[in-house]
Amino acid sequence: MSQARHDITSLLSRAGAGDAVATNELFPRVYDEMRALAARFLADERPGHTLEPTALAHEAYMRLVGPADDPSVTWESRAHFFGAAAKAIRRILTDHARSKNALKRGGGAARSDLTELAAPDRESGVDALALDAALEKLSALDEFKARIVELRYYAGLTGEETARALATSPSTIAREWAFIKVWLHRELSARGINPA
Repeated sequence: MSQARHDITSLLSRAGAGDAVATNELFPRVYDEMRALAARFLADERPGHTLEPTALAHEAYMRLVGPADDPSVTWESRAHFFGAAAKAIRRILTDHARSKNALKRGGGAARSDLTELAAPDRESGVDALALDAALEKLSALDEFKARIVELRYYAGLTGEETARALATSPSTIAREWAFIKVWLHRELSARGINPA
C-alpha cells in the first residue's frame, strides 16, 4: 500500500473514532479523487448539466461524513470510503434527474449504451435513472454483485482493487463482472431501453 493510501486509511480510521483533527485533515486528502470521481459521473450526463464536479464532490462529502458528532460514520478502508463516495454521487445525480423529470413530466426517451460498462472512464452514455433502477433490483437480488458495480463502475476501481475491497479474488470479480454486464444489458433492454 502506498504511503498516501495508508495515510488516507489512517485518517479515515481516526475520523471514524471521532478525531476532529483527522476529519479536518481528511477532506483535502480525498478532495482531488472525489472531484475526479464526480467529473467522471458528470461526463456521462447530458451536456449543460447544472451540477458541477466541485459542487457534486462537496455535497457527496457532506453526505459521507455526516454530522461531526455522529459516531455511526466509520470507514473500513480507502476503497470502502470511495465506494461509498461513488454511491453518494450516484444518489445525488439520480435525485437530480428525478426532480428534473418531475418538472418535465415525461419528456424524452431513455437511452443507454452498455457496450463498455467496464470502462472506468465511463465514456458510455448510460441513462442514470434506468441504471439506478436496475441496480436497485440487482441489489435486492444479490448485494455482492451490486457492490461490485459500485466499486468498478462508479468508483472506478480496478478488478484487483475491487477484489481487495470485497475480500475476494480477482478471478471472482472478473467472473461476476462478466455476468453483471450481461444482466444489466438484459435488464435495461427489458425496460425498453436500447443498449447499444
